[in-house]
Amino acid sequence: MNEIIATLGALSPHLNRRTLNQMVIIVDAMLAMTGRVTMLGLSRWAEKGGSYRTVQPA
Repeated sequence: MNEIIATLGALSPHLNRRTLNQMVIIVDAMLAMTGRVTMLGLSRWAEKGGSYRTVQPA
């Protein structure tokens, strides 16, 4: 898991802080989930800042 977060850190110069934080929250939730990964499941597993609307694609 730390490798994925480190990879996101490498992207940080190209992303704004809010987007990077949201990506970290979503990746953490995705790695914690078992079974089927859906947007609703991600929003349920994500901590503060990982609402359904945050997970929705633009």
